[in-house]
Amino acid sequence: MKTQVKALVVGGGAVGTSIAYHLAHAGWDDVMLLERDELTSGSTWHAAGLLPYFNMSFATTHIHDYSIRFYKTLEEETGLNAGFAVVGNLRMAQTEERMDEYMLYASTAETCGVPYQWMTPDEIKAKWPLIRTDDLKGALYHHTDGYINPADVTMAMAKGARQRGVAIERKWQADAFHWTGTHWEVTATKMVEKGGNLVPSDEQVVITAEHVVTASGNHAQRTAPMLGIKIPAIPVEHQFIVMDQDPDLVKFRAEGHVEHPVIRDADAQSYVREERGGWILGVYEQNAPARFEYGVPDSFRADLFQLDLERIEEQYLAMIHRIPSCEESGLKDDFNGPICYTPDGNPLVGPAPGLRNMWLAEGFSFGITAAGGTGYYLAQLMVEGEAEIDMASLDPKRYGDWMTTEFAARKNEECYSHVYILHHPDEERPACRPLRTSPAYDRQAARGAQFGWVNGWERPNYFGPLDAPESFDHDARSFRRGGWWQYAVEEAKAIREGVGLIDATAFTKHLLKGPGATQFLDWFTCNKLPKVGRINLTYALTPHGTTRTEYTIVRLGEDEYYLVSAGAWTAYDADYLRKAIEDKAPEFGYIECHDVTTQWGVFAIAGPKSRDVLNALVRDAEPSTVLSNKRFPWLSVRNIELGMCPVRAIRVAYTGELGWELHHPIEMQNYLFDQLEKAGEKHGMKLVGARAQNWLRQEKSYRAFGTELGRDATPLEADLPRFIDLSKDFHGKARLEGTGVRSKCVTLLIDGPPDADPWGREVLYHGETRVGRLTSGGYSVAFGKSIGMGYVSPDLAVPGTRLKVKMLDQLWDAEITEDSPYDPRNERIRMDR
Repeated sequence: MKTQVKALVVGGGAVGTSIAYHLAHAGWDDVMLLERDELTSGSTWHAAGLLPYFNMSFATTHIHDYSIRFYKTLEEETGLNAGFAVVGNLRMAQTEERMDEYMLYASTAETCGVPYQWMTPDEIKAKWPLIRTDDLKGALYHHTDGYINPADVTMAMAKGARQRGVAIERKWQADAFHWTGTHWEVTATKMVEKGGNLVPSDEQVVITAEHVVTASGNHAQRTAPMLGIKIPAIPVEHQFIVMDQDPDLVKFRAEGHVEHPVIRDADAQSYVREERGGWILGVYEQNAPARFEYGVPDSFRADLFQLDLERIEEQYLAMIHRIPSCEESGLKDDFNGPICYTPDGNPLVGPAPGLRNMWLAEGFSFGITAAGGTGYYLAQLMVEGEAEIDMASLDPKRYGDWMTTEFAARKNEECYSHVYILHHPDEERPACRPLRTSPAYDRQAARGAQFGWVNGWERPNYFGPLDAPESFDHDARSFRRGGWWQYAVEEAKAIREGVGLIDATAFTKHLLKGPGATQFLDWFTCNKLPKVGRINLTYALTPHGTTRTEYTIVRLGEDEYYLVSAGAWTAYDADYLRKAIEDKAPEFGYIECHDVTTQWGVFAIAGPKSRDVLNALVRDAEPSTVLSNKRFPWLSVRNIELGMCPVRAIRVAYTGELGWELHHPIEMQNYLFDQLEKAGEKHGMKLVGARAQNWLRQEKSYRAFGTELGRDATPLEADLPRFIDLSKDFHGKARLEGTGVRSKCVTLLIDGPPDADPWGREVLYHGETRVGRLTSGGYSVAFGKSIGMGYVSPDLAVPGTRLKVKMLDQLWDAEITEDSPYDPRNERIRMDR
């Protein structure tokens, strides 16, 4: 057994095996995999092996697409049949709303080149007469996927890995991880059989590894404390049953018909596929419990839980309704095993928080589908420093230290139960909420706030009517313009025409200071640093020159800076910032970095009347001039007093109107809210939520991190040359300049359907050619039509270019506009009296 390797993979399921294979495929010739039991002995062995393309995430769609294509090549490479039955996948809809969901997904799939076709109920019945179709609206059909044998595909990847030099060691358990400052020392213990259990022996080795990947599956809660981190990957029970032969199915196949596709009856929360003349029924029911919240018992190996038929009775009856011929088939076998989940359903893939060269690949609820692509793209991250797609949506640091075991378990149960619940783009899931609230939460709720969830924070999405029924928010969700739409329109108009107040407390905030702070930030970010008392928008880049983080930098002193970034990415930003400081402090000098997110509340006030509201509260010898352009110019910061509240006011507005961000001691938030509300009353000030703000920022072509800005595009491709100072040296500069402009960010005005706006997931066409995708979408109150932002080939990124955007399975006219179509000269944001 080797005791010194370049990369050690811990976990021998489909995911871990794929990672080992792809690291070797990428050129690392010294890779080892440890498995505490036998390969596939975790969730892999009892997985149903389905390979669904369906996913609303751009990154995850690419991962699934790679897996499906990769698995088809394994037999030629290894000589082992991976057991891939390319029977297709039929995703049926009982409602028009479900068809709306499929149409949104289909447009997203097109952006990744994923093939699909539509089928009518009559077409389904003609091809597969055993399926009842009289209550269906239609279906989405993927003919290129199907199902695979999880054990076979894992063994094929393992053989491919061995052929490329990977050492695979079974019955070895990782028991301790120690970072020496240059490499990892992993203590591994030999596991032995004893009374049917797997127990540690006295034999131990210490393995030295430059990189470690944990793909420990159900054992993630054992892994996390050994690494000193939190991993919100906890298994949930998943049940499926195998039925005896269906005589009608046997006859159908005997007549020469091909195997049925995987049949997904999403509105019945179930999937069905053929199995040796019978059927397999799998369900995603309500009330499936989380298991192993504090670790897997030593006695649990390739084991299962007791089947709970009562819990899936409704889905079983729905299957009989859908395939009546199966009613007399008996129960042949049953499976109820642990499948790992995360709170949002996406796996945790990427660098571990706070650790060097430690990589996580945990929390795979669709592990067989994702295994191949995860190995491929994680290997790119590890070997090349970045993947060709933006992996931020899967990054383990999207959950901060506020996350607890109880939170993860309850949210994972909710996520499981939502697998087949309609995935509205405006959905808000209720479990574990409210949890993180700003002090003004109750006040805003009393005024009709309908809250969204951002990194655990409750943030108003919009303010609905106070006299609405309790079900208003739920009923408002839609793939089209939901019930909330009219309220967001009024909020957007209030900012354009009068004044609005937005709670932006969730913003991430860091304080950076010390003798090395200025030199470090000058290297870390690509724009000029602001002068004292001024602010600047800038970007921290990846080693590949793409956008890693967007910052508003507020310079408080010669060597003191206040950094503001996106609220959804606090731990993600903090980890990258702190690791960069650790790397460069010996060169630049002492630097302090403090996460002060929860110390400062933020209200953003904006609109042509915003100065009037604040003037009523300013305490100063000359209050009428405090907020003037002369004393307080655009893109500057001042410490002011609003009544009894000290405020760090920043003259900037994400909405593109005259406005200020009011950063205040969070313990004074309710006092400040009351004062602002009282002062704003005579000016008609309206409380405004995130949805209206999102529309307004698109009218100004303000890019957002996580949509337009990410690790798959440079700031030059985002068309932001004014925020890049190429006269200085900065991290990622060489790759930024060498990459060129592969695609370019544009803003489009869209003549879309009368009852729907784009969501930012849609494909763009120029004639018959697919030329790009939207990354944001919404409605423009300034132009009275839909608006969107996205990426197209550089030759098309010219104002006036006519394109088509696919919405609701139709192509709609869109035109590229000039950057910042609303107030392109920024006259309104600079307005003075």
